[in-house]
Amino acid sequence: MKICIVGLGYIGLPTALLFANKGHKVIGYDIKNTLIDKITTGTLPFSEPKLLQLYKKVIQSNTFHVSKSLEQANVYLIAVPTPLDKNSKSADLSSVKDAAKNIALVLKQGDLVILESTVSPGTCKNILIPLLESSGYVAGTDFFVSHCPERAIPGNTIYEMIHNDRIIGSNDKKSGQMTQQLYSSFVKGKFYQTTLSTAEIVKLMENTYRDINIALANEFAQIADDCQINIWEAIKLANNHPRVNILKPGPGVGGHCISIDPWFLTGISSQRRIISLAREINDSMPNYVFQIVKKVVSDLVSPTITVLGVAYKGGVDDTRETPALKFIKLVENEGYNVKVHDPHVKEFEYEILGLEEAVKDSDCIVVLTDHLEFLEFNPKKISVLMRNKNVVDSRNILKEKKWKESGFRVKVLGDGRN
Repeated sequence: MKICIVGLGYIGLPTALLFANKGHKVIGYDIKNTLIDKITTGTLPFSEPKLLQLYKKVIQSNTFHVSKSLEQANVYLIAVPTPLDKNSKSADLSSVKDAAKNIALVLKQGDLVILESTVSPGTCKNILIPLLESSGYVAGTDFFVSHCPERAIPGNTIYEMIHNDRIIGSNDKKSGQMTQQLYSSFVKGKFYQTTLSTAEIVKLMENTYRDINIALANEFAQIADDCQINIWEAIKLANNHPRVNILKPGPGVGGHCISIDPWFLTGISSQRRIISLAREINDSMPNYVFQIVKKVVSDLVSPTITVLGVAYKGGVDDTRETPALKFIKLVENEGYNVKVHDPHVKEFEYEILGLEEAVKDSDCIVVLTDHLEFLEFNPKKISVLMRNKNVVDSRNILKEKKWKESGFRVKVLGDGRN
């Protein structure tokens, strides 16, 4: 089977390599020529466990190559970005539309087109299929269409792509069967067949559920601060209940899914009060953390703040929609100095410094990402470099006792006792 993957980002590239690893002839296409050049030379655009090993294996087996033009194939898999249009609070489908138009130019009878990109309900029916049918062929008769949204998380993408269950949406039986047969070459999870629109909304529901859960945890954390309660202990105890699973509070929600996907639902219906409120709570958390920092350094003139972690979550180099960016801008707008350290991130809007340089002459460390590396930091060595020994831990990842013993004043988000 010859497969053309359109879009070689965080989902498209791993998917392409997994198909190629199972013997399919895979072409990777992306409109970014610099990205194609990097992949051609073996420089992968992001870090992900087992990704480089998989790339080397399929290059050696000659089952994968990249192209600056969309080549004809039997299957076209669209994995392009669908960012949030911040003006309309809806999905920006321009890349999906461009992909569909380009595929229509090379589409032939019997081909299968799969959309993996996250979209709002009705996109396949109202946008994707009409654009593909501009080829003169009819969907469900001459060619076949399905929606199989990705369900993998950065930092564990390869494993989850293989082992997670998959939802396949289609409006005709053959499209669903063809898609399942194709993915069965590497997916070990179960398959669930449904309609196109149902598959579209299921992906959004999954991420919206998590966003609302996190918003609830964040509101609990603020209440705990007011009531002088340790919310981390309270959540742990509450989660002993067999029907309760409260997630962790933090400085906000980032990444390309949870922080964006809920808005795709609010843009298509007026029935979305809880969803909008959850987004408002989570988007406000960088400011809440900043207010804590302001109190900690209130007696200092032009304090220097050291941000530990700008990736949106621990263990990854992904800074898409990271709450750290909003926090840093708030710090700068207050007239504070800011320095940044992240052991995973290499490219960011602000310079990434080594740890010693980042903490030198600093007045307050603010932990925004739960990288495991932060657990191993030696607070005694850090303390001699600091001007004032303050720490605000928005992730509750540091060994608090150890830092306090080293002379630090430690404030943990949601622990109203400190």
